[in-house]
Amino acid sequence: MNDNITMRKRMAWSTTKCVVTVLVCLITVSCGVERAVKKGDKYFAIGEYYDAVTQYKKAYRMTPPKERKERGLRAKRLAECYDRINSTQKAIAAYRNVIRYKQDDMQTHIDLGRRLLANGSYKEAATELQAVIDSVPDNILAQNMLKSALSAAGEKKRGSRYTVKKMDVFNSRRAEYSPMLYGDQYEYLYFTSTRNEAEGDELSGITGTKPADIFLSKKDDKGKWSKPEAVSGGLNSGFEEGACCFSTDQRVMYLTQCTTDPSYPRYATMATSNRADAAWGKPSVLNVTRDTLSNYAHPAVSPDGKWLYFVSDMPGGKGGLDIWRARITPAGPGGVENLGEPINTPGNEMFPTFRPNGDLYFSSDGHVGLGGLDIFIATMKNRHIVLEHPGYPLNSHGDDFGMTFEGVHNRGFFSSNRGDGRGWDHIYSFEKPEIVQTIKGWVYEMDGYELPAAQVYIVGDNGTNKKINVKGDGSFTEVIEPGVQYMLLATCKGFLNHKEDLKVAPVEISEEYTLQFPLASIRVPVLIDNIFYDFDKATLRPESTKALDELVKLLNENRNVTIELSAHCDYRGSAAYNKTLSQRRAEAVVTYLIAHGIPKERLTPVGYGKEKPKTIRKKLTEKYKWLKEGDVLTEDFIKGRNEKEQDVCNQLNRRTEFIVLRTTYGMFDKNGKLKNPPQPKQKDDTEEENEWLDFVIE
Repeated sequence: MNDNITMRKRMAWSTTKCVVTVLVCLITVSCGVERAVKKGDKYFAIGEYYDAVTQYKKAYRMTPPKERKERGLRAKRLAECYDRINSTQKAIAAYRNVIRYKQDDMQTHIDLGRRLLANGSYKEAATELQAVIDSVPDNILAQNMLKSALSAAGEKKRGSRYTVKKMDVFNSRRAEYSPMLYGDQYEYLYFTSTRNEAEGDELSGITGTKPADIFLSKKDDKGKWSKPEAVSGGLNSGFEEGACCFSTDQRVMYLTQCTTDPSYPRYATMATSNRADAAWGKPSVLNVTRDTLSNYAHPAVSPDGKWLYFVSDMPGGKGGLDIWRARITPAGPGGVENLGEPINTPGNEMFPTFRPNGDLYFSSDGHVGLGGLDIFIATMKNRHIVLEHPGYPLNSHGDDFGMTFEGVHNRGFFSSNRGDGRGWDHIYSFEKPEIVQTIKGWVYEMDGYELPAAQVYIVGDNGTNKKINVKGDGSFTEVIEPGVQYMLLATCKGFLNHKEDLKVAPVEISEEYTLQFPLASIRVPVLIDNIFYDFDKATLRPESTKALDELVKLLNENRNVTIELSAHCDYRGSAAYNKTLSQRRAEAVVTYLIAHGIPKERLTPVGYGKEKPKTIRKKLTEKYKWLKEGDVLTEDFIKGRNEKEQDVCNQLNRRTEFIVLRTTYGMFDKNGKLKNPPQPKQKDDTEEENEWLDFVIE
């Protein structure tokens, strides 16, 4: 009897203990779920989606399937995070769970359709998007995505003339994107990467990788690219840096930054870095508006250097991320404008960049394409913006973006996550064969170095009228049209102008026309090379004609200039004889110039004999290593050299030069008034059309 009572007590206690244990477990699970959700919400609020995934996944797994609403809501958060970190397959699965647990809305199906497009699952995407259109027929974004789903397969099959190749030399097991070529010969490639060599000790809460840094690869003389290295000099930090571009003079880098704040949302900002002593300095924040609650990213400078294009989600856009622009001024960016339609859509428009001819390239998931971000080309024709989709294989069902061009040619690099199961972006090369006529020119000082401060004016009988800046090596490249007569004028402060004419014949293959623009200084004597006289006489030899005709051309191009034409001898012979001979030689050159139409009043012949020995300029020291800049080739200096070097010095002293005396000849009338005062510039329709998007944007 007592045993039965004891047994029943034990059974009752055991049952009570089990119930308590279950309740404790349920409470513990509930607390664990709530704690994970709160942590996930905190990470989500500041944009650290990778860390948020870890917490939401934990909460989802701990939520019983019978709690359908809670499980569906946590699946939605998971889907949103996977979407933002570009994990397409996991995002699709999460969106499907949202629908399975009946926590979906119209946006769920739009987002699922968009991810199915990015996965190349066109039929499934069409089903989802058609359901949206059936309910909301006027949803423009869903309409465009449905068109993409229905047309993408045919577009891929049709293909294009582009060729695309994955560039393993730049890529790692992490993300590489937004390549940007740099340098006078495009021998440097900057790009963004989250590889392990990036700075910072902690992994990014956004991506789960190292925070992005800007890396650099260099191309050698044989065309081989070096192993990429992180850019030094203070440009990179433990935070996110990337998506850079350069000013037209290549002295300023514009880039995107994203710093970390444990209690504040992650907003992207733009910054600038100045180049000094061949290194990029620490970036400074670039503010284009006073709005601190919007993102500003993906800077691009227009080819004329007047406008800064960028991406933002600030108020006043068309939806999602839009492309905006601001005028570049000495005081900073100003006058912000949204590019509007047809470029911006309710979707996302990102990664603007320019081809040197002014065509705007950008990526969008709001226009009809192949899925994901597709590259589009915006051109101005008849004062209207025309969009072009360059097709497959430049575009794919994945994200394709971040173009950079090798000068005027339709080749270069871009980034894409095609074929990467984890969604990492990688760098690809591209090329589209096309017939291009170009001018390759160099502007440099006569008997000296390149002139990077020079400008070149190009005028064509087809209405072309452009002013372009040269690069650091004094070079420029410009696309031209067949069948057009061009005039090119090179100018630089402190130098005489130089003009070249070019007639471009109709051709069926690409051709590059090479032109030289040697500019004569108005501050120092200019050597007239290849002037030859008969021995011990002042008679010009026939082979001097070419150099003298060039001098005639130069004086005709600079009609307000007067010059002193001087001849010099070496120290051998008597001073009186050398002076007389050099005077006669200078007069012989002047006689030739007068006979070819140059007014006598513009020419002053002077024979210096041996009175003015040559002063060595830096350029000559490259040819004669034993000479130093500033050496004066006096008799004592020459006699201190060996016999071979003495011959060189005497040869250098025997020269014909000119120096500019005045630059105002013929400019004033007898009353001292300017004969042809400058007129106000009139802007014609052609000039207006050449200014990209330079109109009022409604």
